[in-house]
Amino acid sequence: MDKLRIKISIADRVYPLTIEPQQEEGLRKAAKKIEAMIKQFEQSYAVRDKQDVLAMCALQFAAQTEQNDIEAVGDMQEAEEKLRSLNELLQQHLAS
Repeated sequence: MDKLRIKISIADRVYPLTIEPQQEEGLRKAAKKIEAMIKQFEQSYAVRDKQDVLAMCALQFAAQTEQNDIEAVGDMQEAEEKLRSLNELLQQHLAS
């Protein structure tokens, strides 16, 4: 499949990218989220330096990713425990 050339605008800068066509929607949504977050930080904290705002955005996205990973591990452990319990019940039922 041919590569797609797009331009993404973040923090008043345009970034030309060459991507796979299936990546376009995700990249555009991510850029919109970043722009919304930048606007929110600028309004809430009166930050003038774009570098500071971008660092805050990066930290928030990274924290969300890490929290999702932590929750996914917890969910996986919970599911494994439930499966073990169910397996024990089945084993007991089959043994009787």
